[in-house]
Amino acid sequence: METGNFPYEVYDSDRVECALEHLPCQSYIDALANFYKLMGDPTRLRLLMALETGELCASDLANVTNMSRSAVSHQLKTLRDSKLVRSRRDGKTVFYELDDEHIHSVLKVALEHIKEDHHE
Repeated sequence: METGNFPYEVYDSDRVECALEHLPCQSYIDALANFYKLMGDPTRLRLLMALETGELCASDLANVTNMSRSAVSHQLKTLRDSKLVRSRRDGKTVFYELDDEHIHSVLKVALEHIKEDHHE
């Protein structure tokens, strides 16, 4: 690796090369930052955690989270548009669930990490 391409002295060219090879493209980094921004909102996170057990309609989510139905619906639209949740209609009722297993995994691993840090 040529060290002349970097603005600072390279101490470990093998590790620098490895890091560069594994660094995702900027569009993936931007998408990941948006994902964490969505997941970082406590209201949306409560809704996502409530959906961990399975699908719920907006009214039941409002009851579980102690939020208004309009607030729940607003957040669900954001989560649905971002492909974190999906919906299905049964008559007049719309049910929501986590979009896929990746969302379950992210929530599970993050919660395990927090519980470990808090020694609960």
